[in-house]
Amino acid sequence: MGNLTLYPSESPAAALLLAHGAGAGQQSPFMVSTARAIAARGIIAGTFDFPYMEARRKVPDPAAVLEEAWRAAVASARGMEAFRDLPLFVGGKSMGGRIASQAEAAEALHVAGLIFLGYPLHPPGKPQQRRDAHLPSITAPMLFVQGSRDAFGTAEEIRDLLPRLPRAELHVVEGGDHSFKVPKTGGTSQARVNEEINDRIVAFIRASIQN
Repeated sequence: MGNLTLYPSESPAAALLLAHGAGAGQQSPFMVSTARAIAARGIIAGTFDFPYMEARRKVPDPAAVLEEAWRAAVASARGMEAFRDLPLFVGGKSMGGRIASQAEAAEALHVAGLIFLGYPLHPPGKPQQRRDAHLPSITAPMLFVQGSRDAFGTAEEIRDLLPRLPRAELHVVEGGDHSFKVPKTGGTSQARVNEEINDRIVAFIRASIQN
């Protein structure tokens, strides 16, 4: 995996490998700002592009190709000196997180936990087309960060899943959409929302490695 970007952290407690969503790669503002924020909080971060994004194609690769890319990224990260001997967490934005969970369910990645930044539970307007059948088989800790008005699955829809999942937590972004954008009239700044998300991610990681 030659396109893995490293975000170093001084004396890191763990590592987090993140994949992008379907429409924007690892250099998107969201991916870069999230990785930098996590690294600034004492967790080394890494990001990568799926093959279709690296080849500048618009249509995502088949699921099997995406899952194999995740396995390659995990292997690449574990081969890097910076990641070695650290508890490794995986996840990502929308599709990136979902594919991480599919790879873990199909063939264990042996990671310390998974983090979903806007889990795409179903396509917008098609709640019957669920993408959660594999989740109950995952035994590693999971954190869902979900907007309350996410068209791909609201926070309440995710909350309804939790009783079926062995070790799962939910952070609700009140008023947030699929990109965690909140209305300007909501009384909370976007910067504050983003800070709370990043704080919650790091708190989840630190709690998971202590248990």
